[in-house]
Amino acid sequence: MAQCVQSVQEFVQDSFVPMVAVLCSEEAERVTRKNNLNFAELLRPFCRLTSEGHIRDPNNQLQVVKNLRICVNNLMTSPTTTSTSPSPAQRQLLSDVVLSCQPQESAVTNVVMAGDYELNFSVTTPWFEAYRENFLQSMPASDHEFLNHYLACLLVVSSTEAVPVEQFLKLSQEQHRIQHSGEYTNPKWFIPNTLKYYVLLHDMCEGDEQRADLVYEDMKQRYGSQGCYLLKMNSRTFSANVDEQIPDPWSQYLHKNNLHNQDVFDDPAPTVNSAAVETIISRPEVDGNYSAEKADEMSSSLDPLQLDSSMANLHNLSAVHADLKKGAKDSNSPACAAGSHGACLTLNDHDYIRQFIQEFTFRGLLPHIEKTIRQLNDQLVSRKGLSRSLFTATKKWFGGGKAPEKSISEPKSTFGLLYPPEAPELQIRKMADLCLLVQHYDLAYSCYHTAKKDFLSDQAMLYAAGALEMAAVSAFLQGGASRPYPAHYMDTAIQTYRDVCKNMVLAERCALLSAEILKSQGKYSDAATLLIKMTSEDSDLRSALLLEQAAHCFINMRNPMVRKFAFHMILSGHRFSKAGQRRHALRCYCQAMQVYKERGWSLAEDHINFTIGRQSFTLRQPEDAVTAFRQILINDSRQTAKQQGAFLREYLYVYKSVLGGNEVSLPQLPLPCIHSSATRVYFGHERRLAEGEKQAATHVSLDQEYDQDLSAMWCHLEEQLVASANGGVVPGNFQPTQCCLNSQTDNLRHPLAVVEEPIIVEVTFRNPLKVSLALSSLSLLWRFTVDGSSSSNEMTEETITNEETSAVGMTQKDDIVTSETIQEFHLGPEETKMARLKLLPHRTGQLNIVAVVYNLAAGSSGEMTSSTEDQQTLDLMVRGKQDLNILGPRLNLTKEDKMSVRHGPDRRLNPIITPPMPLMEVFFLQFPTALLCGEIRKAYVEFCNVSGVALCGLRVVSTHAAFFTFGSQATTPLSPTSAENCSAYKTLATPLQRTSEATESLVSAADFRQPSGVIEIPIDGSILQPGQSTQLPLWLRGPDQEGVHEINFLFYYESAEKGLKISHRVLRHTVFICASRSLSIQASACRSSVPPHHCLDEKGSSGTLVFIDVENINTNEGGVREFHIVQVSSSSQHWRLHKYINPNKDKECKLGSRERAKLCFRAARCKPSEATSKAVKKYTFSDLSLGNEQIISSTTPCGDFFFRCLTLETQEAYGASSRISSVSRSQGSIPTENRSSDLTDIAKECSELDLNIIVIWKAYVVEDNKQLILEGQLHVALQTIGKEASSLTAKEEAQEMVLLKFKSDLPPPVILPSAEFCQLIKTNLHYPETCTHPFVQESLCLVPVTLTLSNCSLAQVDVIIDLRHKSTSPESLEVHSSFAWVGQTQYKLQLKPKEVLCLTLQACFLQAGVYNLNTPRVFAKPSEQSTMCETSQQTATPALIVISDA
Repeated sequence: MAQCVQSVQEFVQDSFVPMVAVLCSEEAERVTRKNNLNFAELLRPFCRLTSEGHIRDPNNQLQVVKNLRICVNNLMTSPTTTSTSPSPAQRQLLSDVVLSCQPQESAVTNVVMAGDYELNFSVTTPWFEAYRENFLQSMPASDHEFLNHYLACLLVVSSTEAVPVEQFLKLSQEQHRIQHSGEYTNPKWFIPNTLKYYVLLHDMCEGDEQRADLVYEDMKQRYGSQGCYLLKMNSRTFSANVDEQIPDPWSQYLHKNNLHNQDVFDDPAPTVNSAAVETIISRPEVDGNYSAEKADEMSSSLDPLQLDSSMANLHNLSAVHADLKKGAKDSNSPACAAGSHGACLTLNDHDYIRQFIQEFTFRGLLPHIEKTIRQLNDQLVSRKGLSRSLFTATKKWFGGGKAPEKSISEPKSTFGLLYPPEAPELQIRKMADLCLLVQHYDLAYSCYHTAKKDFLSDQAMLYAAGALEMAAVSAFLQGGASRPYPAHYMDTAIQTYRDVCKNMVLAERCALLSAEILKSQGKYSDAATLLIKMTSEDSDLRSALLLEQAAHCFINMRNPMVRKFAFHMILSGHRFSKAGQRRHALRCYCQAMQVYKERGWSLAEDHINFTIGRQSFTLRQPEDAVTAFRQILINDSRQTAKQQGAFLREYLYVYKSVLGGNEVSLPQLPLPCIHSSATRVYFGHERRLAEGEKQAATHVSLDQEYDQDLSAMWCHLEEQLVASANGGVVPGNFQPTQCCLNSQTDNLRHPLAVVEEPIIVEVTFRNPLKVSLALSSLSLLWRFTVDGSSSSNEMTEETITNEETSAVGMTQKDDIVTSETIQEFHLGPEETKMARLKLLPHRTGQLNIVAVVYNLAAGSSGEMTSSTEDQQTLDLMVRGKQDLNILGPRLNLTKEDKMSVRHGPDRRLNPIITPPMPLMEVFFLQFPTALLCGEIRKAYVEFCNVSGVALCGLRVVSTHAAFFTFGSQATTPLSPTSAENCSAYKTLATPLQRTSEATESLVSAADFRQPSGVIEIPIDGSILQPGQSTQLPLWLRGPDQEGVHEINFLFYYESAEKGLKISHRVLRHTVFICASRSLSIQASACRSSVPPHHCLDEKGSSGTLVFIDVENINTNEGGVREFHIVQVSSSSQHWRLHKYINPNKDKECKLGSRERAKLCFRAARCKPSEATSKAVKKYTFSDLSLGNEQIISSTTPCGDFFFRCLTLETQEAYGASSRISSVSRSQGSIPTENRSSDLTDIAKECSELDLNIIVIWKAYVVEDNKQLILEGQLHVALQTIGKEASSLTAKEEAQEMVLLKFKSDLPPPVILPSAEFCQLIKTNLHYPETCTHPFVQESLCLVPVTLTLSNCSLAQVDVIIDLRHKSTSPESLEVHSSFAWVGQTQYKLQLKPKEVLCLTLQACFLQAGVYNLNTPRVFAKPSEQSTMCETSQQTATPALIVISDA
């Protein structure tokens, strides 16, 4: 139970006090009414004695009476019988008492830590104490106990009476008539000889004090000095000393009206009633809210059938209400309260009244009680001589003084057994009650225990239950360890009251006492069990209060039971609600919410929030109601769709009531949920779709998903462009352009937006409910700080918002930022949907997007609804907002960041609006989506300046630099032939008599603009004016690898105006090209076997043979019918294709599907004079046409694509060589570095070719019954003689797993020769092709053979020639091998650089046949390398000789 102001002993002791009646004359009542009080109310604040009293028990032992309180009530009669349940008036009084006592905001609260729960609730429950006190005081007097019976009666007469003694006589006779006439069952009197105490009331302002003294002296003579008293009062006139503040001790007592004196009966003194009516009229009313609530609860609680009482009852009930209202008013206004009661009393008068009570108690009441106890004790002692069993038997047989009467309406049980007043059992009970009232608890317990036995033996259960109850109370009040508290007495009494006697009033009193006693002993669990048992359906108020106290018992246990506390608080709140106590119900639910909140009890949480919302709304607390309903909607509810719909409608109704048309500021709405972190912001216009044949650049849009790798790729491309525009250096303040911001982008800086360009915000909404939501008038809420200057040229900043505060600001806001509004936005059940809201800024400054504003209503359920329901849905529409609060990335740099949760800024919604910038759009015409590998296609690109600012510095970079070119000149003139055939190449017609000689031209690589992959787009004047557009040709080449290729372009441009916040802008474009197979080119080169002195051409250099294998690997993809090889060209700084060697000169090279062809060409070195004529080395282009037209390969687009491919290969080769060199340096091979470089130079000199071959083809395609001619080119780079090169890059094979080595390998003793040194010496054999010899005449045939050795290097070479047959290759075994070299078979020679040496050999044949003379083995090594062994040189093709017999 909750803490109480009184201690348990004080509470129990004050529950049973002596009762004193008051009977006033009309004149005396008038005197007291000057103070707005009757006489009983006048005495009430002074009824507790401050000094000790004494009585002597029957054993003449002195007993001390401490802190005694008496109860003084007006004498009121009632003819009704005692009821076992409270009357309607009593119920209403108790309800009003609880209602008027509400928790104060400044009340002491208790914080309980139980596990991970932290509960904050009120320590005390004053409403329960007020209920308990009023309940105990309103207990009806019953016949089985005497605690509520009157012990004395105060007869009050005014001194202004003509004959006061006669008035005393009249009042005495009236009291005697009420007690002994038998007409009234109420009030009840303790003993027949009631103490009468005569009080003469003297008004100091009116009466004669001397006369009053004379009358008082006469009274002493008549009634004795112990039985009368002169009370002087009203020493202060009402008009005098108005400013003097006199305390008002009556206000705290007047709302505790005792219904014991106000039951329904006819008042014998009508003046009292009239005075009560005056009191009602004169008392002020309380505030309207409280009165309305109380009136509402009265109308719901009172039964109309119970109101047919006399006028006195209505007067009394009205007085109760007036007292309650006055009490509430007094607590709020002390000054008014001080003037409303006791206005004619001074502090001395207060002391007079206090002295009167003390005199009456000590000299009148206590001696009277002491005397009564002695008399009762003497009566009981005189009967102890008889045997208890004999006495009981006598009573049974002869009915000794006891008449077992039963009521007609009561069941036939011992409950209806009644004792006559003179029965000895009742005398014992009467003595016990008197001892309890004067705090003689030991004697009281003995008497109760004795009476209990007698009652149980007689089966008088009501009397027995009362004796058990009081015995337990007496035992507890004794204190000490002499006698423990008999809790089982109380349990038996409660059970008897409730189950046997059906008297819930007595059972409730017994439970209240026992629970308080158990709580004082720390037995909270037993107290809670007892309180819960007392709950029933007959009284919601009682059940609510007891359940609340049981909840406090659970929380005050040694180990607090938090969930039981919350559960019983919910039960208590429910019963409070049924009892009409809405404020208390709300309080209980709020306290229980502390336990259930955010603990996973979603259904319970919903129920509590719903109840809190309804109760708050009923109590005119709409803000709290909105908060509660909001919690229901924002949680992930498990309720059904129908229930959620009901919650939503309740919320909308409450919200609409809260707003009430006064929308000064927009409220926060809970629905739908907004994923703030998922908000995306797009700066700029949305992408324009394709217009006819034009295909717009893809750029960036909100429909694209963010990819971290792609973002890094675009950033890298932009860095290249910025570096190219700034002299190869990226500025330190460079920030990559971000057109679309999301949670994964860098949002630490304010994004830059451009004035007059839209800002699109994509907000993600989620509907957590199972019912649809209808949003309307959806727009963004923003704040804008304008950058501007006033008339005095001083910079001013003005902050403007578009929140709807007044209609005046709307036009100004549209001038600043135009907000787009979505009229309807529907969210289905549990649907996540994005809304794109647009803003268009018109001025520069700082823009902050703060919230989303919209109208919220419940969507249609999808079923057929009536027009009435639709109208209700439209009516339940509220307008509000939701803030867009985005948390930045969590900080993790400092120790404080790691120890706490801190987030950095996220400024994606706070852009800076900058001055106008140029805006370019790019369109592509005739742009293909599918190409053959190496296919050349001509397209057009159009650049449009759609802004009001001129742009310049147009550049582009791509991830596939070899895919496109803008040409080496601004325009490339087309030849008539190419114009006829729609060819992308520049062509020249050739005569029908084709020659095999090549056409050559010299070109510088700088002419084809090959910087770091960035291309400056050649537009006229380098500036694109506003509204101007230009169109340029664009040549495309299909990728060499088949498949789908993603090709990215990034266009760069700047404003013609400098010094802007945005230095440049970029435009992205992504295309996907499907590349199909075309041709496969395999090329190889070998030394010519012709002796040098026979093959010297006009340039003075020996020749090399180039073999090209061409295969059609296209499998009829795209309708390709056949390929024509129209031209083979070469480009190199050192070599060139010189002549086409074709056995069938008239046959064109056509390839069908899966067909192959082999082409043979002779290559020669370029002229040294031409190659070194300028400082910049030039490339020699050599064209060998295989058709009837010649394509100039050194012009656009053939030369462009060649140089682009060459640049990429060079970069890859450079990267590989740099990696190799870094590895060799890291291994520390510094001493051999120079030597290795010399060897490499020597090897390259001999074997390197550096010849790039361009194969130009045409493909004939049938598409839609039309024949199309496609053209393209493939590149093959021949780097080394004898090493085959291909146009298709071989797929990298997976590396085999290498075993882990724990020991390093030993270094080789000698340097192994490299394969690069097999081309040092070139060999040729000169011999007759046929020889006829008569083997019959001469068995040996000798043939002279000349072996020519040519040193291909620029170093001196040691050569070893071995003529012995040791060849095991299959090629040499195929021919007849029965011949031998005769003469010297091994030579060791030394050749100078570029030296040619001829050796004459002799071959000896034994028989006719075909022989391969290419058997000599040649070994060579540079002369300077003494540690290197000789390397076998590559031999030429087989040299066959035919020997015939003559």
